[in-house]
Amino acid sequence: MRHSLKWVLAAALSLALASLASADPAVLPARIAKVARQYADAGVYPALVVVMVDDGHAQVAGFGKLADGRAPDGDTVFEIGSVTKTFTALLLAHAVEAKTVSLDTPVATLLPGFNIPSRNGRPITLGLLAEQFSGLPRLPGNLEPADLGNPYADYGRDRLRAFLASYTLPRDPGAAYEYSNLGFGLLGEALAQHAKLSYGELVQREVLAPLGMRSSGAELTPAMRARLAPGHDEEGEAARHWQWDVLAGAGTLLSTGDDMSRYLQANMGLLKTSLAAAMRLAHEPRRDIGGGDRIGLAWMTHHTAQGDVIWHNGETGGYSSFVGFTSDGRRGVVILANATGAPQDLGFAALLPSAPLPVVHKAIAMPPAQLAAYVGLYTLGPGHALNVFRRAGQLFVQATGQGAFPLFASAPDAFFARVAPITIDFERAADGKVGALTLHQNGHDRHAPRTQSATATDGTSSVRLDPALLHDYVGRYALGAGAEFAITVQHGQLYVQLTGQAAYPVYAKAKDHFFYTVVDARLDFKRDAAGKVLALVLHQNGQDLRAPRQP
Repeated sequence: MRHSLKWVLAAALSLALASLASADPAVLPARIAKVARQYADAGVYPALVVVMVDDGHAQVAGFGKLADGRAPDGDTVFEIGSVTKTFTALLLAHAVEAKTVSLDTPVATLLPGFNIPSRNGRPITLGLLAEQFSGLPRLPGNLEPADLGNPYADYGRDRLRAFLASYTLPRDPGAAYEYSNLGFGLLGEALAQHAKLSYGELVQREVLAPLGMRSSGAELTPAMRARLAPGHDEEGEAARHWQWDVLAGAGTLLSTGDDMSRYLQANMGLLKTSLAAAMRLAHEPRRDIGGGDRIGLAWMTHHTAQGDVIWHNGETGGYSSFVGFTSDGRRGVVILANATGAPQDLGFAALLPSAPLPVVHKAIAMPPAQLAAYVGLYTLGPGHALNVFRRAGQLFVQATGQGAFPLFASAPDAFFARVAPITIDFERAADGKVGALTLHQNGHDRHAPRTQSATATDGTSSVRLDPALLHDYVGRYALGAGAEFAITVQHGQLYVQLTGQAAYPVYAKAKDHFFYTVVDARLDFKRDAAGKVLALVLHQNGQDLRAPRQP
């Protein structure tokens, strides 16, 4: 942390923390510990820490191993990702309680150098940002990271200011829910500027220090780095630590099991602090967000027959997290893991004894030749397909208009995802060839027959070109500023990879004319008089960018 606490505070803090729930090794239910161990053994989460609070007793338990072979414990440091949003919301609630701002304060009044969009005379307020009803998109359109492994590090005030000045809200502020990292980053920046501090300094002063969270902060100090659980990406490879600039309020914080135990118990009312009233204000459900759930200031409330759960989760490029507690304050849980994924199923199972336990799948190795059998397009419905493709020996799936994620084999023809509780079973015809798949998600089973065509955003279907023709496009095309396209053919499919990004399939509308399904973009290849491909043109976001072919 940027500033260490003065020694004179030590005695006061130790007294303030005396009301923490007592430790009891039997607090964590055996069924939760069993699944946590299965996650670690299967490599889904190489290391995870579970904090459990039940009826005034607390336990911090570690599972799996760190890079040096040690088991994680309450001192192990993790990125907590979007759980940071609950801290940002607490900063707002605390300022509201102090009457320095209100939930109806327009964010523009805290950022006089910014041109904040409004619509029909309705401004974006601090409360709407915290409730995810601002009308702002999930991410700014000019988020173009130089390093995709650290995507927020170079996104500063100037770029945020430029985006907001040019952005037109698609609907009135307050009209609809849309989860927005941009919105919470803007909220954190506004509160920090109002306090004339950095975001990290503000959260340290107002939250971390009062709660005695000595191993938490917005910056990875040398002391914290020595205890950091190395992160893993969606394919299980080593992931970079994410750094944050102006959007810090959306996901910058790092913490430990011991520190998050303090935070959890303070939110449950077990730890008496000066932040209690602000925490209650943040928890209070204010708007419907669908599925019977409601949102307060960042915190979401999930209604069940067994009682309400107040919760939030988080994910970065190499970590995932969950924090939640029952609304009666009796039971709470924090899960910190050093891999991307969705630990909330385990979190809800810990809080609600009747909730189903997640099924843990263990990946098996499958030769590339076997993976090739599943590559293709599968139609879920009109305009909605699943594209299954292979990249560097890894199978991926991508739904129309959504991002791609890797699939892992648990058995022949049976695959699972780690980013969410999704499984896919491939089905073979009488001739042994894969002819369909069934997607299992959220208790629903959706059958998708294999098809030969993809669909562009304008509804145009792809056509199949002669495989020999695809090799006309293979090569490298210089886009400028050190970026270039690499065009390859794999198993009869054209792939395009822009410098620093993943390789994605593109589909032919006609000879020399292709489209993406991952984004709304097209590629046109240009030929010379002799018929040789000499350039490509990328059409995206109203721009036409030419990239000459390299020798």
